[in-house]
Amino acid sequence: MSSLFVGIDLAAQARSTGLAVLHDDGRRVRIEHAVLGARDEELIDAFDGARRIGVDVPVGWPRSFVELLSAHAEGVMPAPASTGGPWRRGLAMRATDLVVHERTGLTPLSVATDRIAHPALRWAGIEARLRGLGVDVARDGSGRLCEVYPAAALRSWQLPYRGYKGTKNEAGRSALIEALEQALPWLEWNGHRSLCAARDDVLDAVLAALLAREVEQGRAIPPPEELKQLAQQEGWIWLPRDGALPLGPSGGSV
Repeated sequence: MSSLFVGIDLAAQARSTGLAVLHDDGRRVRIEHAVLGARDEELIDAFDGARRIGVDVPVGWPRSFVELLSAHAEGVMPAPASTGGPWRRGLAMRATDLVVHERTGLTPLSVATDRIAHPALRWAGIEARLRGLGVDVARDGSGRLCEVYPAAALRSWQLPYRGYKGTKNEAGRSALIEALEQALPWLEWNGHRSLCAARDDVLDAVLAALLAREVEQGRAIPPPEELKQLAQQEGWIWLPRDGALPLGPSGGSV
């Protein structure tokens, strides 16, 4: 059965937002579309017909942080025993961020205290529009949307996960693409290789689409039972199951 998988590397501004679409027709997997500079309307349109969408952005905030802001705004926040590092870290990180750190050693940027909050705010607005259109954007990944973290996935796949970001690291991106070509020989770049080598935003969008395909095919780790309710509010980062590389369209490596 033919399926489309969308990947979004969301930035605060459209000019730095990557969008990629994978087409899996059961015989081959090709990058159907890959662009830089995706506006809100393009991202929303990309949901139409897509089986699963992977977004590289925090889709929610830590529950404890949200509760603190509410209590602080109302002037009823209880005084903490200490305002030291442990208390602040407990507010800054989501449950899924802690799980990613435990599994991969990587620490996602804090949506509560880091600049990643700006793309997250943009996503919150896009999520509201999608919800109004009747799209299932459940933050725990139980709908058509799944939150992903390409660097953590690359590490799980034992592929280069550092040194490919930024305009000065085109050599690192080219090396990563070569590693991906060796690990995933069935993936057809379809003329988009040069743009992925030029811009990490687009390469991460392709990786996000690959991860969306992994989630759809049951090869990624869902939230455990004890975190399901929390993930519905905070979001959940889907990591590759057992670090296994994505399989080709026939279920094999080629």
